[in-house]
Amino acid sequence: MKLSYLIISIKDSIKELNPWQNIQKLHTNVIADILAGIMVAIIALPLALAFGEMSQLGPEAGIWSAIVGGVIGGLFGGCMVGVSGPTAPMASQIAAFMGFFVIGTSNDPDLVAAFSIIFLSGLILVVISFLKISRFIHYIPYSVIAGFMCGIGVIIIITQINSFVGLESKSNIPEIFKNIGYTFQNIQIEALYVSIPSLLILLNWNFFQTKFKFLENIPSTLIALIVGTGIANIMNFNIPYIGDQMNGAERSQLFSFYLPDLKRFGEFVNPAFALAGLAILDSLLSCKVADNMTGIRHSSDRETFGQGMANMVAGLVGGISTATATTQTIGNITFGARSPLATIVKGLTFLAILSGLGYLVESIPNACLAAILFKLGIDILDYRILPILKKIPRNDLFIFTIVLFVTIYEDIMIAVAVGVVFALLSSIKEFKFMLGSSYQHSVIPFVNSELFQKEQDIQEIEKLSTMVLKLNGPLFFGSIESLIRTYSFAPKHKMLIIDMSTINMIDLTGAFALEDLVHRTTKNDIKVFIYNANLQVKKVLLKVNFFGQIKEDFYKDSIKSINSIVLDNFNKND
Repeated sequence: MKLSYLIISIKDSIKELNPWQNIQKLHTNVIADILAGIMVAIIALPLALAFGEMSQLGPEAGIWSAIVGGVIGGLFGGCMVGVSGPTAPMASQIAAFMGFFVIGTSNDPDLVAAFSIIFLSGLILVVISFLKISRFIHYIPYSVIAGFMCGIGVIIIITQINSFVGLESKSNIPEIFKNIGYTFQNIQIEALYVSIPSLLILLNWNFFQTKFKFLENIPSTLIALIVGTGIANIMNFNIPYIGDQMNGAERSQLFSFYLPDLKRFGEFVNPAFALAGLAILDSLLSCKVADNMTGIRHSSDRETFGQGMANMVAGLVGGISTATATTQTIGNITFGARSPLATIVKGLTFLAILSGLGYLVESIPNACLAAILFKLGIDILDYRILPILKKIPRNDLFIFTIVLFVTIYEDIMIAVAVGVVFALLSSIKEFKFMLGSSYQHSVIPFVNSELFQKEQDIQEIEKLSTMVLKLNGPLFFGSIESLIRTYSFAPKHKMLIIDMSTINMIDLTGAFALEDLVHRTTKNDIKVFIYNANLQVKKVLLKVNFFGQIKEDFYKDSIKSINSIVLDNFNKND
């Protein structure tokens, strides 16, 4: 029995992890995906070089990571718009353990050790994907994700200040603030002639598109890039360019192959597990951000598998560890990507650059890229939570604030871990309720629900195909998956009544999940009505502007009003 279950489980995993699901999507948005992939590659190039240097493995290792992350991650990943490659957390983690792996007394990095560890981390990720435990990322509270997003946005904006004004970029936030006086005293005016027009184009592009219809399908970043590069090169400005960073990489031995040294497995297994754990957290949080922006749910197990395959290949060809990069993924979405073709094009663009076409991007000024990234940082900020920040539940506000500041001043992974711990501690009561009761959500036909008034004609009402989503217990980050899963198995229907009469508590994650469910359902031409939330729950919904998003007309307090809606709908369709 156990063997047959294991065989079925493995077959299900293989079906889930099959790259054919991604390949089928490649032709659905070709032109926009190609443009998005090229734009992301151009923006990611200086980051890849920097992350390679940060890891102590060299800039070419960052480029190889971008190549295999883009191509392999695109083919096997679980997020249709996710962009894989080197990230700051992965690069810093590699740098941390590279101090222990050097050759003799020369202090040169032990490349075989480094790439063996990266290969093993990929293998661990593949095993984890078959265990189907990656999906627990969906239980992270929205306040943690929002704090993470806003923190990343603030980091991008602050770290681009130096490049925006023509100085050497810095990544250490306290150092940037400490030297802000020096920055403003040494502004290069020539750089501002590039960065300010580029940023103005990006900020006002929607206005131009409404005035000139032929601009509708042209991304603002492409125009900003052309204008900024044109100004810098025509005026022959003496400011930093991408080519300044590429010279060292071009002189290196770029095409090498590294076989993992499995004889030293005992030395490598602990850092490999650390890398794998960080890759999961880094990647799946980025996928959650993409989910919130696109409304399309990623497959966590498939994304873990894709990152595992990418890291194995990265270890073989000399690339640093890959993960799904939040900023590049958001940029990818902003530039119009809709399928994995965009990240594959991004990887192929890096391969072309590595193979000798670097001169095409060498002339791009860093100030122009800073303007693009500056706008990207503004776009990353979570505008769903910011307008209602003062009104959200205290626990959510506290968690959001903690995650935001720890992300900016300390470390992304630490921020998320701290946020989740605080969320768990503040929700012990709700978890006890879930574990100690027969609590479950359900979807039932209207005529079988408590809302149906018996004097009505059952046969006539049944024709309306009306379902009731009966919610029970607390609606918080720990119970949202149950809600989504329950509704996903609902039979086809034309009207949905969400019965909240037995919901005793709701947090920000629950409110936003309910709002998302309503939006997705109405997009499918299903009429949705909310029924009878208690006063405390309704108070929270009002504070987070739930009714402003779905229209208060769709909320009903009485059984009579619900039955009237059903009958009115029946009479209209009769």
